[in-house]
Amino acid sequence: MVSTIETIKCRYSGDYVPSKSGVSDFLLRITSTLFPVTEAGDYRPASANKLRKKLIRLLKPIRKKLTRKPSEIADDFFKDLPDIEKMLLKDAEFIALNDPASTGPDEVIMAYPGFFAILVYRIAHLMASFGVPVIPRIMTEYAHSVTGIDIHPGATIGPEFCIDHGTGIVIGETTMIGTRVKLYQGVTLGALSVDKSMAATKRHPTIEDDVIIYAGATILGGETVIGHNSIIGGNVWLTQSVPPSSVVYHEDRSKVKARSDKG
Repeated sequence: MVSTIETIKCRYSGDYVPSKSGVSDFLLRITSTLFPVTEAGDYRPASANKLRKKLIRLLKPIRKKLTRKPSEIADDFFKDLPDIEKMLLKDAEFIALNDPASTGPDEVIMAYPGFFAILVYRIAHLMASFGVPVIPRIMTEYAHSVTGIDIHPGATIGPEFCIDHGTGIVIGETTMIGTRVKLYQGVTLGALSVDKSMAATKRHPTIEDDVIIYAGATILGGETVIGHNSIIGGNVWLTQSVPPSSVVYHEDRSKVKARSDKG
């Protein structure tokens, strides 16, 4: 495999930062090590020691922004990675259980873009939990570029998470999602305002356990809570909370008439 440049000099600040190619290379090595069937091209499972050294090299350029040594963060990352793997297996099983077109978890892991986006998110979220800047966002933006699914690494997402089809999904930074939640394509969990002054506040909705959100629904606002066991229909626009066990749908009228032979 061609050697990857892991750091690059920032044109504006003059500082060295982890390169996008270096981060994506590390990410793909991690994903193919956790789940070999996701391997792409020459990527094959790698030893924990090699991956640890690669992560340390990526962290060194930003060590002044870290609260701990790169080696300590790397140690904790790989210590917690088996728990992430277990959570991802639950995600794959839940997706397979809820998709009639699926032949099982192996197919989900191997072929589903929704699972790949969740896989990258969980790795990036773990990295972000250690206070690492830049790298987690590069990871999720890589997944965004190949799946069309945009999950901010700061979002909190419980186990058994299902993304079906997925293209066009946006999950904002302060979103909180419970257990056994299912999202379909085009769903936006966003903010009511994008004002920079709100950066430190909860701007995105909370989705409680066992909620289904169908295609094209938009749910906005940090105070918006979708109660457990609710169903949000396609193309719904919500900026207010919904009590548990609700069904919310968009009422639309379509007319059908006979086609004229004259056009």
